[in-house]
Amino acid sequence: MKAADVLVELCGLPGPSGFEGPVAQRARELLGHFMDETWTDVMGNVFGVRRCGKDGAYKLLFDAHIDEPGLIITGAEEGFLRFDVLGEPDARALPASGVTVLADPPVFGVIGVLPPHVLKKEDYEKSIKIEDLFIDIGLTQEEAVKAVPQGTPAVLDRGARLMGGDTICGKALDNRAGFAAILRALEILSDVVLDVDLFVMASVQEEVGTRGAAPGVFAVAPDYCVVVDAGHAKTPDTKPFETGEGLGGGVIISRGPNMNSVLTEMVIGLAAANGIGHQINVEPGGNSGTNARAIQVSREGVATALFSIPARYMHSAEIVSLGDIESTAQLLAETARKGGAQ
Repeated sequence: MKAADVLVELCGLPGPSGFEGPVAQRARELLGHFMDETWTDVMGNVFGVRRCGKDGAYKLLFDAHIDEPGLIITGAEEGFLRFDVLGEPDARALPASGVTVLADPPVFGVIGVLPPHVLKKEDYEKSIKIEDLFIDIGLTQEEAVKAVPQGTPAVLDRGARLMGGDTICGKALDNRAGFAAILRALEILSDVVLDVDLFVMASVQEEVGTRGAAPGVFAVAPDYCVVVDAGHAKTPDTKPFETGEGLGGGVIISRGPNMNSVLTEMVIGLAAANGIGHQINVEPGGNSGTNARAIQVSREGVATALFSIPARYMHSAEIVSLGDIESTAQLLAETARKGGAQ
């Protein structure tokens, strides 16, 4: 199972926060190749479990969210669709973008903007507010209202494609890349005898406040957990110490109060001992902006570590390295091999 093939497929599926059905269904099918059992909860989270068959075994959870930032239609005006956001898509990247409106049947559109020829000089370099944008679907007002009811979700019309080297670009790599890393870890572990019951959660609604992870982890009640998400990769315009080394630097491991220090130091040691490329990130606050914030404080508390895959241009045209996905998968596999709550 090649990560590139998995990502091209998963990123081609729509899954805006609250409307993850198509990608969740495929995630469950993919998990079924490696797990003893799979299921979906009322929130839409997808789960799998591989039991070790040993009495009193600890429960280890791997989590990656599969939703993506999107749009939701609020109405039509002269045939043009007005919209609001689901999560935080980068508003600067929306103008002139293609959009798939997830009506029945789906409708293609483009987010329209005034051409530069008719702009006033003072407006030429201004950012455009979300409320001033619209989606042109090429229909009349009557046709648009009939084709696209209010509350219909939409996603940017971008799949994923390979770039130079081992990089891949597309929408929703935050965080389908994290889920692909978990699948790869499961493949590595397929013939390995474990001492833990290994759970996987492909969680929903992370982009709107980690809403899926909170009830999901409460139900699983793991002893410890590794959250896999996307992290910020270095580019020429980033400031020192705000990002990691960039693409190719390996899995990012975070230190901070949102992460369990004992578990974090254990996985850093595993990375070093096994020659797995890794880099350290500092999260000084109690909220890493990931599912770790919900999982850490579930029930009586869950020992939680945070792995991140370096990504450029998060929430727009994201780019990740397949090598970083592999290093993340290798460290996940070593964490499961280690076994036991540390």
